[in-house]
Amino acid sequence: MKFYIEEVRSRRQLKEFVYFPERLFKDAPNWVPPLYADEFGVLSRSNPAFEFCDAIYFLARDEAGVVIGRIAGIINHHANADWNERIVRFGWLDFIEDEELLRALIGKVAEWGKAKGMVKMKGPLGFSDMDKEGLLVEGFEHLSPSTCIYNFPYYGELLEKVGFCKDADWTQRIIELSGELPPMFQYADLVKSRFGLKEMPKKKGKALFQTGYDLFHVLNDSFSQLYEFSRLTERQIDVYVKQYIPFINQDLSCFVLNDKGEVVGFCICIPSLSKAYKKSRGHLFPFGFAHILKALKENDTLEALLIGVLPEYQGKGANVLIFKHIHEGAIKFGIKRMILNPQLEDNAKVQTLFGDYEATPYMRRRSYVMDLSADAPASVQQH
Repeated sequence: MKFYIEEVRSRRQLKEFVYFPERLFKDAPNWVPPLYADEFGVLSRSNPAFEFCDAIYFLARDEAGVVIGRIAGIINHHANADWNERIVRFGWLDFIEDEELLRALIGKVAEWGKAKGMVKMKGPLGFSDMDKEGLLVEGFEHLSPSTCIYNFPYYGELLEKVGFCKDADWTQRIIELSGELPPMFQYADLVKSRFGLKEMPKKKGKALFQTGYDLFHVLNDSFSQLYEFSRLTERQIDVYVKQYIPFINQDLSCFVLNDKGEVVGFCICIPSLSKAYKKSRGHLFPFGFAHILKALKENDTLEALLIGVLPEYQGKGANVLIFKHIHEGAIKFGIKRMILNPQLEDNAKVQTLFGDYEATPYMRRRSYVMDLSADAPASVQQH
């Protein structure tokens, strides 16, 4: 087939870039649209990540001018410095099933990255770990969490054909939350007395917002050694606190404090919004907000979004306090199951956190890597 690639330069093109998956996945029952307002915020220059990231977006069109693919190229200079790498990331990759089309899209990002001195390409990754990352390679039969990537099975198959190989995998599991607490929680009082830890009491207003800032500082320290992690800047943290903290249900999220009252661990969970996002088609207005509010109040499935414990408090039972608090909240609100956030398969500490629960596989996600110093896919203007 004939097609051409163009760089996204206008607001109209960015709109086409953002909305292309809606047409591509219109018959895919397990795809969940993003909140489009959030997508525009992440991809626009108002995103504070642009203080240390370069980015470029491309669209692919057929002969009639219809969009048939998209891709973003990102260079995170902070991450590259921290990891001593020269990596160009790709993200927001979606395309019809065509190997040459994928080769052309990847080639454009490779060409851009090599011109800036990059020697490897990795992805799908975003500007930071707060963006969606990891191509879906197992679990296509399940409804996608609203905070994760969904794609067709051919994505991974074709990425390997054009030269990519596995770099890292994240696993997602689902656990059942019964009406009775697991035996491990009997040690909660021992954890409190031995290590001086406690659950944070409920807070409101400025006090809760301050806890939100503390949360992201703990996240920076506890995630610092994880795959391609990029520390969040104060400006990024400020945006995320204002965007997410007001919606936290403190019965379903937990902050653990030490004897000085400092946040040393946390877990943020929300009722699943996947069905609400599908009903709203990714829009808050005119009726999307109502679907989301209903899902936050009436739901039987919880999604664990973020969990982190400072390195010096890992192995001291903070997870016992966290999961006891959340399980009690789940019982209170009639929640029956929890989908765990993507966890690196080689991160033994987090993989064993849920030992007293029966966790079953839900999805597997993969980051791919390709060497650009060898023969990267050739850029194709028209084929």
